Formats: sequence, C-alpha cells, structure tokens
Amino acid sequence: MRILLTNDDGIYAPGIYALYEALKDDYDLDVVAPEAEMSAVGHAITLTMPLRVQRIKRNGSFFGHAVTGTPADCVKIAVQELLERPPDIILSGINRGANVGVNILYSGTVSAATEAAFLGFKSAAISLNTRKDPDFRFAARFAKQIIGFMIENNLSKGTALNINIPAVPPEEIAGVCITRQGTARFKEFFERRNDPRGNTYYWLSGEAPVEDANSDTDAVCLKENKITITPVHYDLTCDEELKRLKTCIPPSLKME
Repeated sequence: MRILLTNDDGIYAPGIYALYEALKDDYDLDVVAPEAEMSAVGHAITLTMPLRVQRIKRNGSFFGHAVTGTPADCVKIAVQELLERPPDIILSGINRGANVGVNILYSGTVSAATEAAFLGFKSAAISLNTRKDPDFRFAARFAKQIIGFMIENNLSKGTALNINIPAVPPEEIAGVCITRQGTARFKEFFERRNDPRGNTYYWLSGEAPVEDANSDTDAVCLKENKITITPVHYDLTCDEELKRLKTCIPPSLKME
C-alpha cells in the first residue's frame, strides 16, 4: 500500500517525520510537503507564481519533495506530477496543535485532507493537542489504526477524517469518539506594537477557545482526553437553510 504524507508545518517539521518513521516499515511512503510553515492558510492554492519543487534528504537519504506552495498545492502537484503512481491513502500531519471547531476552516492540515478527498482519495488529517514540547510518538503509532479504520470502513465520496489526539500519556486517553465539528473558536484580538522606527504594526493573538454548549463536539470530547474522529466534507452548503430560503422567495423573484 502506498501512502502520501503531507502537512502544513513544513517538510522539516518533527510531526511529519514522526509519522514517516512510524509507517516506513509497513507502507510505501511518499512525502510532499510545503518548503516552509504554511499554518492557517486554509484551502488556498497558488495561482500568481510558479511552484518550485526541491528534493530533500534526511540522514543522507532521499526523504521527499519540498514545494513552495500551500498544503493543497502539495496534494495537487503530488498526484498530478511528482508521484510515479497514485497513493492509496493521503495523510496530513501530524500537526502541532489541535484543529477543532471553526478552526478547521483556517487549517492547512485539514485542507490538505479535504483536497485529497475532493480528488477522490481516502484521506485523514491528524493533529496533536499541544504546541509546547509535543511528543508525536503515540499519535504516529495511532496512525496505523486510522489507516486500518479507513480501509475497513469505506468513507463516503468526498469525505475526509479530521482526527485530534490528546497530548497526554497513552494510559490517560479516555477513548475514541466519532464526533461532529463544533463551533468552538478562539477569542481573538490584535496586539498593537511599535517597531524601532516608530511604525505601528499588529499581531493577531488569541486566548482559550469558546466552548460549545453541546457535549458531542470535537472540542468538548478532546478536552475530556478522548481521541476525536470527525468526518468532514468540502460541500459547505447548509441544507437546513437551503430548504428554508426556498420557501422565502417572493413571487416577484421567481422565474416563470
């Protein structure tokens, strides 16, 4: 089985290397990832400049391709140009920091997985719920179970899995939950600063996320030290509102 690894933290990030090390003995791996960190770029793709690709070595051996583009760019160019044959599964991660709630709309990690799903591949985004001194070893081992889960349970067309893993010792993990995306978001604010020349600049910052009221969401379950698995889809249509608005069109706007 061939697996493509990508991420948004960049090809030199420890998370993708931990994933590579955990899987290399059991699978044929390809690595195509951004040349530099591309966190929070969402599902952006590069249109106004060329994508440059460089072969990267680690420990003296070929490791993968670095791309001067976004995570979605990496998936596109990997399957269309760089790989000798298509992958069976595409994994994005392991990301440093959780991707839950509305944050997944900003996440390059999740966007790489949804791009893969859009192109017809089984895919998953894997994130570890910490940014400070992350230990990716358990999350990397757990990826093997995710691969088996995706093989045994065919995902609906266009669906990817968004997986978040608590940053606690394995024995403290309280289980695995299939959850829905919540609406948790960070309280954001801009820090106003001045540079040495007296020019004003702003730095986006944030505090702890606003919690969901419902108990079955990704953010709430993750806080309970449970691994969360959320199926996500690139179709952003709100079906409930679509049905409601269809009944609200005044006669003067209806096409005869």
